[in-house]
Amino acid sequence: MAEQDLIEAARALLDFCRARKLTIAAAESCTGGLLAATLTEIPGSSAVFDRGFVTYSNNAKTAMLDVPVNLLATFGAVSRETAQAMASGALALAGVDLAVAITGIAGPGGAMPGKPVGLVHFAAASRGGRLSHHARQFGDIGRAPVRIASVAQALVMLRALAEAEAPYPA
Repeated sequence: MAEQDLIEAARALLDFCRARKLTIAAAESCTGGLLAATLTEIPGSSAVFDRGFVTYSNNAKTAMLDVPVNLLATFGAVSRETAQAMASGALALAGVDLAVAITGIAGPGGAMPGKPVGLVHFAAASRGGRLSHHARQFGDIGRAPVRIASVAQALVMLRALAEAEAPYPA
């Protein structure tokens, strides 16, 4: 996905959430703040985007998002369980309506048995109690393409969550 396409997807998400008075937080690991940077590229994004947590290390995930140490030890940073804990932590700690989490292996190194380069786990959580997960295997396509594709996936998940959460005007 081209940078301009990401910006347009972010703009559409922000416009949708602004109209429905929904706020967003992001918890990012392998994207290192790229989702937050994409959202804040849009003027007026502060009406919707509250904050981003860049939790690259396991210690940061625990300290900033309350991801349990034993969960990380059991499942690892790149897992459904960790992504969901990150999203839930961001939602609770930011006090927003919607949160998304991204954790994966952008490469070129970092692969381990069962967790190849390009594997990314996503989770989205809402104040209304929804919690979703999606895993993508982008493959060893390069660090930047994995990060960009991950931001695109996170925007799609946030939009779907916002549509499910938002009351429709009468």
